[in-house]
Amino acid sequence: MKGWGLLTTGFALQIAFIVRWWEESEVAPLGLRLSIGLGVLLSAVGLAQVAGRLAHTRNPLLGFTPAALTLLALLVAAEALLRAYQVPPGLVPTPTRVLATLYTVRDVLLQDAYQTVLKEALVGYLIGCSLGVLTAFLVSRYLFLERGFLPYATLFSSIPIVALAPVLVKMVGIDWPSKAAICAITVYFPVVVNTFRGLTEVSPISLDLMRSYAASEMQQYRWLRLPNALPFIFNALKLGTTLAMIGAIVGEFFGANGQGLGFRIQIEAGRFGFDIVWAAIIVASAAGIVWYGLVTWVERRLTGWHVSFRRG
Repeated sequence: MKGWGLLTTGFALQIAFIVRWWEESEVAPLGLRLSIGLGVLLSAVGLAQVAGRLAHTRNPLLGFTPAALTLLALLVAAEALLRAYQVPPGLVPTPTRVLATLYTVRDVLLQDAYQTVLKEALVGYLIGCSLGVLTAFLVSRYLFLERGFLPYATLFSSIPIVALAPVLVKMVGIDWPSKAAICAITVYFPVVVNTFRGLTEVSPISLDLMRSYAASEMQQYRWLRLPNALPFIFNALKLGTTLAMIGAIVGEFFGANGQGLGFRIQIEAGRFGFDIVWAAIIVASAAGIVWYGLVTWVERRLTGWHVSFRRG
């Protein structure tokens, strides 16, 4: 319980200062700033001890506790330090100011999230993943496609999104289809490469066994190659959730129709409204985490037999 005691004491020192200095507009005296530093130090030591005790737990709720406490410690420390040094909100807003702004402009941010997440990122993600899986099946089936197309797929997968976005926005237009196209292209190539690896990196002994049973090409894909490729496919799908969100937000930096999280971030950053900027980042992060978690849940349902999940 020593770790919990240090953690609680550290939080108490910082929260006591925040409450005391809530309405002040001057830099805190040296003694109070030292108390904040002591609180941050005690919180860090206590958090390290708590995390060490819970490192090997199999309870998912307890296993998530160190991550939740780390986030809480960072927020409390940021709130205390920003108030102690009176950093202008136009440079770095306090976490409480960001949360208050998030609540105030929630309707606008939800509309922006609908534009960015559902109409741009999700549509592009579904198109890019579907075409990527289909292409990988064709490339794995026909040798001339493997030799003629796959090297270019590997090459194009390294194209920076920042270089691709302005070109597609100018070609397709500033409305949401251009951002969906960016997301589709960004997701497409990693899905092709990963799915192809899963379809082709199969055990030669298993292939010989299937052929000895006179299994057709389709039966080999159905019972051997596709199950072997599922972990690779889901790795690409999880990576694609992040790439799609990044592609949609970056694409909005180069042109938008007045809505979208990327558009909101760009406009408010130019106005030094960083409380709205951070609120938009929180919404985008929450959407990305939920999306990633949903794909992971589907992966566990379909590939629970895989060794990575048996060990987890």
